[in-house]
Amino acid sequence: MSDLRGNLALSRGRAVTFFFDGEEIAAFEGETVATALWAQGMRTLRRSVARGAPRGIYCNMGICFDCLVRIDGRAVRACMTPVADGMVVESGR
Repeated sequence: MSDLRGNLALSRGRAVTFFFDGEEIAAFEGETVATALWAQGMRTLRRSVARGAPRGIYCNMGICFDCLVRIDGRAVRACMTPVADGMVVESGR
């Protein structure tokens, strides 16, 4: 999948990778999980409990809980969680 970050002349952190539902994701230190997933074109981070409707990044500032994912068995907001090299992230199913 192509990267949607663009080729802007920005200073970025070190390149890292993490896994989202088993898929390897390229990221940069300093990015959040939500940012890295968005840059890879991933829009659905979980499904609603009631109807299975897709949920993703909504507020991107930690107010809502639409971007909940699981890291180390804990539910966290992807928009507030920085990436770490080798981390394993699961959709919030």
